Amino acid sequence: MTAVPLRSAAELMPLLPELVLVGGAFALLMLDLFLSERQRVATHLLSIALLLVVAAMIAFGVGGQGTVLSGMFVRDGISDVLGASLAAISALAMVFLWPYMRDRGLYKGEMSVLMLFAVLGMMLLVSAGSLVMIYVGLEMLALCSYALVAIDRENPLASEAGIKYFVLGALASGLLLYGLSLVYGATGTLDLQQIAIAAQSTASMTMLVTGVAFMVAGIAFKFGAAPFHMWLPDVYHGAPTPITLFIGSAPKLAVVGMTYRLLEVAVGPLEVHWQVMLAVLAVLSLAIGNLSAIMQSNFKRMLAYSTVSHIGFLLMGFAGGGAEGFAAATFYALVYALMATAAFGAIVAMSSRGFEADRIDDYKGLNARDPWMAGLILLVMFSLAGVPPFLGFWAKLSVLRAAIEGDMLWLAIVGIVFAVIGAFYYLRVVKVMYFDEPEGVMPAPTSHRPMRIVLGVNAFALLVLGLAWNPIMAWCRQAFGI
Repeated sequence: MTAVPLRSAAELMPLLPELVLVGGAFALLMLDLFLSERQRVATHLLSIALLLVVAAMIAFGVGGQGTVLSGMFVRDGISDVLGASLAAISALAMVFLWPYMRDRGLYKGEMSVLMLFAVLGMMLLVSAGSLVMIYVGLEMLALCSYALVAIDRENPLASEAGIKYFVLGALASGLLLYGLSLVYGATGTLDLQQIAIAAQSTASMTMLVTGVAFMVAGIAFKFGAAPFHMWLPDVYHGAPTPITLFIGSAPKLAVVGMTYRLLEVAVGPLEVHWQVMLAVLAVLSLAIGNLSAIMQSNFKRMLAYSTVSHIGFLLMGFAGGGAEGFAAATFYALVYALMATAAFGAIVAMSSRGFEADRIDDYKGLNARDPWMAGLILLVMFSLAGVPPFLGFWAKLSVLRAAIEGDMLWLAIVGIVFAVIGAFYYLRVVKVMYFDEPEGVMPAPTSHRPMRIVLGVNAFALLVLGLAWNPIMAWCRQAFGI
């Protein structure tokens, strides 16, 4: 890659949202040094505002699209869709952070800053034009996530989750880096566009395919796809619930961007190889995720294993191949991020100090005690189960159609079978809330009206957007030039 000198600051305009985010993050880090414990809510509120501003800048095209940093950073329609979405979802996740952590005396000003830098890493991932930028963005996201998971140092579960996340995350990064190095060795370039050109005529095809296999394994680790999902249930269970909400939603969008850049942009000519790998991972994720979720009594672990099954559906879109497949997978990731935020947000809203509300039995008879919350959770569970006309139904339908159009009818049939199986454990939660008798006295949840309002908007959006999902799908399709 030949370095092109920067002639003027105007050439960096496509990077403007990222520059605003990093500048704001450093400013808030300095501001936090001068705030007392009571005043630290200011850091939190300003962080949410910053993310919303960045999301708006990307959505409205501030700075324009283009390629900067000698092709290492690419801002296009795909990065705009994913960047605006992950910034907005991260802001939504931060709404649930403050009341939960404050109630337990765990809130630290650096938590918001760590989340901002994690978002920056995600934005670099979805805009990467080089193998170097992919790895920089991935490690920025990973290092911030490790610290956030283990933020409650007095909690053995959180410490264990942090260690497992770090060790297995390092293994995943190593697999991915080895795959990237093999691809570089086979093609002689770090630029993704140049890799695609070299892949059509390279003499080192065995090395290149081996590198692709390691890249797919690294992607599967980061997604939490089976059989590389072993970190996910323990991390989701052990981390503070708002942190679980964050790492279980926005990063999925970032990994979708990374997958597109690596597989479609860089090694698209080898589609016949990586499509089969993704199809196998999709089947394993659907089977292991759904069957394991059925056996869970802990709500967070059930949602963790259900995440594995949802990754199976998402990979089904990728396996379908082409612009339609990637558009369907992106749509599915957007929908899943909204559903995961609402599901874990409900646990946060139901919890209080000394009561985590993370067991399914904790929700017995909830309708008799709090009909509003029971109704919101019902909306979320129906969407996750794919009940029409909820948004989750259209997401599943889009990836199933992509698989069929990609000549993978057998994969679509597997998806339909496990969609029916997966509905069981979601509807079990509804049955517990509406048909079981309450057990004992449930502690009063943390009173925080803005959080409950945001949760209500999020949950009802799954129904309303299910009735008007076409604009979102059209946005995703437009990003891929369809």
